[in-house]
Amino acid sequence: MKINNRVISPSEPPYVIAELSANHNGDIDQAFAIMEAAKKAGADAIKIQTYRPDTITIDHDSPEFKIKGGLWDGQSLYELYEWAHTPWEWHEALFEKARALDITIFSSPFDHTAVDLLEELGAPAYKIASFELVDLPLIRRVAATQKPMIMSTGMANEAEIAEALEAARGAGAQDLILLHCVSGYPAPSHDYNLATLPDMAARFGVLTGLSDHTLDNTAAIAAVGLGAVAIEKHVTLDRNGGGPDDSFSLEPADLAELVQGSRTAWEAKGQVNYSLKSSEKGNEQFRRSLYVVKDIPTGGTLTAENIRSIRPGYGLAPKHYDAVLGQRAKVALKRGTALSLDVIE
Repeated sequence: MKINNRVISPSEPPYVIAELSANHNGDIDQAFAIMEAAKKAGADAIKIQTYRPDTITIDHDSPEFKIKGGLWDGQSLYELYEWAHTPWEWHEALFEKARALDITIFSSPFDHTAVDLLEELGAPAYKIASFELVDLPLIRRVAATQKPMIMSTGMANEAEIAEALEAARGAGAQDLILLHCVSGYPAPSHDYNLATLPDMAARFGVLTGLSDHTLDNTAAIAAVGLGAVAIEKHVTLDRNGGGPDDSFSLEPADLAELVQGSRTAWEAKGQVNYSLKSSEKGNEQFRRSLYVVKDIPTGGTLTAENIRSIRPGYGLAPKHYDAVLGQRAKVALKRGTALSLDVIE
C-alpha cells in the first residue's frame, strides 16, 4: 500500500500518523504549529477530521443527546462538535500548509459532503473513524474514490469488521489497513489486547496497525513487534491546554520518541534468522571449548582431570567431551592446548 510516495508494508518502518483532531482549540495558527511540530518529530502524516456539528448530529436537548460521564460529561453532542470541529473554511489552508511542510495530510470524513470537499482538495487517502465503522454507506462512498483507506475498529466486533471490509471491497477499495483501537479517552493499556493484531491480519487478510489512546508510547511500540505497519496518536502542543482531546494526546517530544521507538522496534523485529549476526562476529572466542588443563604425555589417557570445557572457544566443541574421555594422546599435550581431533589416537 502506498500513500503519496510512502510505501506502507511490513518491510518498511511503521507509518506514524499524528492526529490533529480538535487540538487546534479553534485557532488555525495552533493547527499550523501542531503540523510543524509533527513534521519536526518525524511523523509521516497529519490527520484531521472533516465534519460540521450539523453533519454529525442535531442540536437537540433530549437526554439521549447529552453526554454522560467521561471527559465531556454534561455537554450535548452538538455542543461538543461545535467546540471540536475543524472549520471547513480552514481545510484548503491546512492542505497548503502540509504541502509547504512536505508532510502528507488526509482526513476522517463523517458524511458524504465531507468526502466531496476532501476530493476537491486532492486528499490522498481516507480514514474511517471507529464510531463510523458501522456506517456502511459512508464506507462505500469513500471506497468509491479508490484511494487507500485506513479503518479503525474501536467497539466493533468481528462481524461488524467483516461487514465494513465487505462494503469497502465491494465498492472498489483495494488498499486497506485496519487499525486495532480501543475507543476510550484515554484507554488503559490492559484493554488493548495487542494479541488481536496478528489474529486480525490473518482473519481478514489485511495490513494492521494501531490507533492508540493510551497515555504513553509503550503499547504503540509493542504493537510494532506484533506486526503493526501504522501507528496513529493524537498530538497536541500542550497536554494541559484545555481542549477537547488535549489530555490524552502526545506532546511534540513524546511524538518524536514514538517515531524513534517504533522504528527501533521495527528494526529489532526484523525477520526469522538463526545465523550469526554482524554484532556477534568475533565473539565466538568467548564460547566454551575443550582444553588441556594438565600436561598429558604421549600415549596418556584423556580424563576429567586433564581436559575441561572452558573459555576460549578455539578447541573442540564441548559436545565431544564424552567421546574423547578415555582416548589417548598421539603427542605430548601441554596445559593450555586447545584440544583437536588430530592429536587424539
